[in-house]
Parts: sequence; C-alpha cells; structure tokens
Amino acid sequence: MTDTGRLEFYQQGELVADVPAWDLVLGGGAPVYEREYSEPAYLQRIRSFQLSDISLPDNYREAAWELIGLPNIASKHWVYEQYDSMVRTNTMTTNHPSDAAIIRLKDSTKALALTTDCNAAYVYAAPHKGTMIAVAEAARNIVCSGGQPVAVTNCLNFGNPYNPEVYWQFVEAIKGMGEACKKFDTPVTGGNVSFYNQTVLQDRNEPVYPTPTIGMVGILEEHDHCMTLAFRQADDLIYMLGTPRNDLGSSQYLRHLKGVECSPAPFFDLEEEAQLQEYLLELIRKGWIQSAHDVSEGGLFTTLLESAMVNRLGFDIETDANFRKDAYLFGESQSRVLISIAPEQEEGVVDFLNARNLPFSALGKVTTGTLRVDDEDYGPVDTWKARYFSVLDEALESQNLHDI
Repeated sequence: MTDTGRLEFYQQGELVADVPAWDLVLGGGAPVYEREYSEPAYLQRIRSFQLSDISLPDNYREAAWELIGLPNIASKHWVYEQYDSMVRTNTMTTNHPSDAAIIRLKDSTKALALTTDCNAAYVYAAPHKGTMIAVAEAARNIVCSGGQPVAVTNCLNFGNPYNPEVYWQFVEAIKGMGEACKKFDTPVTGGNVSFYNQTVLQDRNEPVYPTPTIGMVGILEEHDHCMTLAFRQADDLIYMLGTPRNDLGSSQYLRHLKGVECSPAPFFDLEEEAQLQEYLLELIRKGWIQSAHDVSEGGLFTTLLESAMVNRLGFDIETDANFRKDAYLFGESQSRVLISIAPEQEEGVVDFLNARNLPFSALGKVTTGTLRVDDEDYGPVDTWKARYFSVLDEALESQNLHDI
C-alpha cells in the first residue's frame, strides 16, 4: 500500500500493471447521471397504519401453528439438502446449526462465517431503514455464530430505474446500506445491480419489491468461538437480549395471518443494534452462554421453536404483560437475540449485562420436549418439527416440482 494513488501489480518481481486507483475503483470521471426520483404513492397507506386497528387472535397456539406453516418461515431443507454440505469436510455447522454457516480454515485456528440476508417487505415499507436492517441482520447472524463481521458483497434487485418511484427506492436503499456498513466497519468489496425486474399485471408494469440482498463474511479467531442456535440441555435458562416492543410492522404474522400488506418497517435503531452485537460477541468468546439465535422473521415464537427443534428439546416461557401478546410472540422488531444459559453461569451473565446497561429479560427455561407459553400446553416439539419440515416439501410436491 502506498500514498501514490496508483495500484501496482507485480508478478515474480516484475511490474506488470500500473493503474490509477481512481480510474479503477471510482470510474475515473465516467459520466454521472442525476435521474428523477420521488416518493411512491403507497407510502401514504403505510403511514396511515394503526396497530390499534389489528385485533388480537382468539387462539395463540393456532396462530403460531399457522405462522410456522408459511413458506417464508418453514424449513428450506428441500432446497439446501440437494447440495453436499460435507464437500471437503470444512463445514462446522452441519450437525450444530448456527445463524451463519461456519467454514473451517484447515491448518488454522480460524474459521469463516458466511450469511446472506434481506427482507424485501421491510425495504418496500422503508427502503433506507429496511436496507440498514438487511446489513444489521447479516452482521447479527455472523455475531450470533461467534464471528466478527468484516466485509460485504451485495445483489441489488429493483424495477425500472426510469420509474421515479423505483429509483427513489434505489437511492434510499443505497443510503441505508452505506450508513449501516460504516457502522459495522464492513466495506462493500463487490456486488451487482439488477434493474428492470418487473412484470405486466392487468396492463400495468409491476416492479418486484426492492430487494438489496446482503452477503456478509466474518472471521472467528478460534474454532471454539463457534456458537450454535440450538438449545443444548433441559433446565438451561432462556433469556432475550434487547428490548421487546409493541410492534407488528411488516411482520409475517401481520401480512399473512391478518392480511395487512402495507405497514411500517419494524423498529430499528442502529446504535442499539451495534451495542447488542458488541456485548453478545464478548459473551460468546468468554464461553458463558450455551446458544444464541437472533429474533427475525416469525418473531420470538419462531426463534424459540428453531432453537428447540434441533435437539428435540422444548421450552416453558412467560410473555410480558406490558406488551400485546401477539406483538411479543410474533412481532419482528429488531436488535433482539435469544440466548440460553447454564444455571451456574446465570449470575455472571446477568452481572455482565447489568454492568453494560444492555436490556434483557428472563423468559423461562429449556424443557425435555414440550412447548409451554404462559402455562398453556402447546404440545410436543416433535409435532411442531414435523410441520416445520414438511410444509415446503408438500407445497412443491403439489406443484409437481418435487423432483426438479
């Protein structure tokens, strides 16, 4: 690295290329177009959303059962099991799943953590915030797995950029991505932009939801830092890091169980997110927690279920009466992580969190295989697991896609 502003490439000691960095990286004075853009009209419907207009479910168990049957929530094993996760035997998370894939670096104590993230519904509702969330959730997945986020690539999918409303989505998304990447110190090392993703519906051009997909890589300095999302043993204590909120914005529950397509993006605060990730990674490196799994699509209940199913364990938790129960269980407000703690580690973890003023709440404990919420029996985990793993397979089979 030099201060000359030029990139010099050597092969076997011989200078083979000498390129101005400005030309190579920033276009070297290529034309810059200032296109027209304007806020989409649909934002008025989003801004008029009132949570108080949403009725509470009559039966929370039935709502949870319907929620985990949604294709966006249910297991995608039909897709990923068609590929060999054991190639070169470097995958560390095949039998111990985590929020990111962990790849061993042979002849080293280090490992790589890899993930991709984007919730297009959040970006549609608020492109700036929604893209920040995509970056933040990718980083959160890396951290929950024991890694330190280091770099980003992206795949930015939008409609026709000559449509002022589409181009506004794009502009706001880029701003959000830049702001979040600076916060997490994750430079964008490459990527691509895909425009003109649209179709004709009833004689009008309908663009895809704006989908700035974030791919992120992180580094685990030690293999021992690899953290699973799975509950490990009965009687471990279940805690939630972060602040719950009366928020159902753009959630799977609101969109598909309540039929509300236009609502705000879920709550997100970049500073709050960064603090959570910093202290969670410290807990993992100290070896003080048993599991870590971020609260995302499907909300807290889905997170609990995904942590329980791996080892066929259950949970017994209580919700907080200060919040709407549907928002507490199914809302997707950001900057929350579910952790489990061995009883002997509880005092140390609680003291650690209190000393750093990180919000947290005790939810309950891990059980031997049944699910309970507020003293209501939700049944055995095996029943829920069977549904979670069969939904996508059955849907594809019904469309004659099973053997593609």
